Amino acid sequence: MKLLLDTHVFLWAITGDPRLSAASRRLFESAEHHLFLGSPSLWEMLVKKQLGKLPLPEPAGAYLRRQLRENRIEILGLAADHVFQLETLPALHRDPFDRMLIAQALGEGIPLVTQDAQVRQYPVECLG
Repeated sequence: MKLLLDTHVFLWAITGDPRLSAASRRLFESAEHHLFLGSPSLWEMLVKKQLGKLPLPEPAGAYLRRQLRENRIEILGLAADHVFQLETLPALHRDPFDRMLIAQALGEGIPLVTQDAQVRQYPVECLG
């Protein structure tokens, strides 16, 4: 099954953060799932790194590329259809990165692995 990871799920999984739920951990570690990270997540992490809000053990680009490769995660690019999907979303969540991930999941018809209660208010399949 294809799964789109929310940014926090990706970060918590690669760092062993105890906030990651057991269900999300199982989804992340299962070889039967095809994992994706949305390009908005990369953008969000780089912005937060530059603002000093996301400590990483090495330069962001090298670290994230290695984590993606080691954890068999592909990048899901933000397509025009995903952006147009944003117009149909109710204004329930103010975070533009999360809204873009929701639009990607809806546009691709794949579940979003998230622990964000606000994201779960949208008509998108959420796991984790």
